Amino acid sequence: MTAPPRRAVVVACIALLCLVWSTTWWAIRAGLHDLRPWTAAAARFVLAGLAMIPLAAALRGREAGTAPPWWLWLSVGATSFAGSYGIVYATETTVPSGIAAVLWAVFPALMAVAGHFVLGERLTPRRVLGMLVALGGIVLLAWFGELGGTGDVARRDALLLLLSPLVSAVGTTLVKRFGGGHSSLLLNRNAMLAGAAMLAIAAAVLERDRPSDWTAAAVGSVVFLALIGTCLTFGVYYWLMRWAPASDLALVSYVTPVLALLLGWLLGDHSLDRATLAGSALVVAGVALVLNRGGAARR
Repeated sequence: MTAPPRRAVVVACIALLCLVWSTTWWAIRAGLHDLRPWTAAAARFVLAGLAMIPLAAALRGREAGTAPPWWLWLSVGATSFAGSYGIVYATETTVPSGIAAVLWAVFPALMAVAGHFVLGERLTPRRVLGMLVALGGIVLLAWFGELGGTGDVARRDALLLLLSPLVSAVGTTLVKRFGGGHSSLLLNRNAMLAGAAMLAIAAAVLERDRPSDWTAAAVGSVVFLALIGTCLTFGVYYWLMRWAPASDLALVSYVTPVLALLLGWLLGDHSLDRATLAGSALVVAGVALVLNRGGAARR
């Protein structure tokens, strides 16, 4: 496509991302009833990586950019895929799906810090305030909300889950710093396959004595997360980055955790007490402050 898409197409794609990504948190949690976390994560990215091979071959001619260097896709595979998703899968064994999504929503705040120190982007007072507001929401969630009544293990895992967006921010910063001019298709394909191999090794070492139960529900979870929650959504997202304003894409960061929280509650994965609602609202509000640069910057 050489001309910008219609506004309705952009809105529909953003709505699709919010809807699908909000369901992936519950799908991960549901799959972990039968699968071990490292095995489930490895299976997802093995399938997604294999699906990316023909996709990249078919679409490569439509995308400008050179092949990324091996160290870049290997680093992204280790951080954004193996490290980040490995932590998510391991911690969602105790952390409810909606709360996991809200906690992960601090990713834009971490990217703002990385941008300030590595990419030369300015860390404004508005962004600092947003980080502090989000931090207050995390405290409410971990100690006074739903997690406060589930014991020390869930609170510990909730704090460990925050390492996932941190690790992912490292990978994204590397892409923003060194990925210009390289093919995003090849970068994602190679990084996904590298991450899948790392996750498979971790599963073989950590879960060799704990077999998974490959039920129909478990297989369905892996297939959905690999093909719809990974290949489709990341393809749509990177395509939107060429055409959609940053303010439109920022909606994904606010809306996804809210929908995931509501879905988890509707499906009985967690409750919605006052502290959980207040903490989640603070996290989303903090993320909005971090992403909102003002009218002039958006223009």
